[in-house]
Amino acid sequence: MHTPTPGEAAQDAHPSSAGHPSPADHPSPAEHTRPTDHPRPPRRTTPVGRIAAAAALTTAIGVGLIACGQGGGSGDPAPDVAVKNVTTTRAKQAPPPMAESRPTGLRIPAAGVDATGMLDLGIGDDGALQVPPASKAELPGWWTGGVTPGQKGAAVVVAHYDTANGPALMRNVAKVRAGDRIMVPRADGSTATFEVREIQQVGKEDFPTHKVYGATDRPELRLLTCGGPIKDGHRTDNIILYADLVR
Repeated sequence: MHTPTPGEAAQDAHPSSAGHPSPADHPSPAEHTRPTDHPRPPRRTTPVGRIAAAAALTTAIGVGLIACGQGGGSGDPAPDVAVKNVTTTRAKQAPPPMAESRPTGLRIPAAGVDATGMLDLGIGDDGALQVPPASKAELPGWWTGGVTPGQKGAAVVVAHYDTANGPALMRNVAKVRAGDRIMVPRADGSTATFEVREIQQVGKEDFPTHKVYGATDRPELRLLTCGGPIKDGHRTDNIILYADLVR
């Protein structure tokens, strides 16, 4: 699955390699697998600074979504998946943002997801968003260049639908509906609870970079995975869950 990076926004205004194979279409998996015991990429120390940094990154590079369903593995791929695009009205008032705290897991009852770990994902040398390695396809990853889930801004989490080894963490993404809850446990012992407001399936060449990585004035979550049929060893689409903090 290839996940457009925050930087593909700059390429939106200039013809790019979207739709054509490139190194960014095959990002390397994240090397770090534990969220609490390794150095983090340099980042600003204030939430405002992190939001500004993410906004700047959105206009500077391109982030492409990860490769799912690659050939050559030992398992059968998950069935082709398609979801119905749906949007509901955003609540007029959001709860107060939470303090910064690293995510440590992911729970989505509607999809049977109960992950007790969270990988750190950065931007690789090829300019693409890192992804969970196929050997850890049952774990989600959090983009460390953005805010932590619950803070003001759009926190970005990535999880595989399937890999070369078979179905992965988001194998039941088609069961998720608008209004379903997504819970993100955090290192400070709190849990950021989000409600799905929008579900979008889109071809990778049309990935909505600004919508996913752009600045927002309230705490939100973007959960990215793959969908559609397999073509040339990869899923053709991205499925994006947009969710708002509710408590």
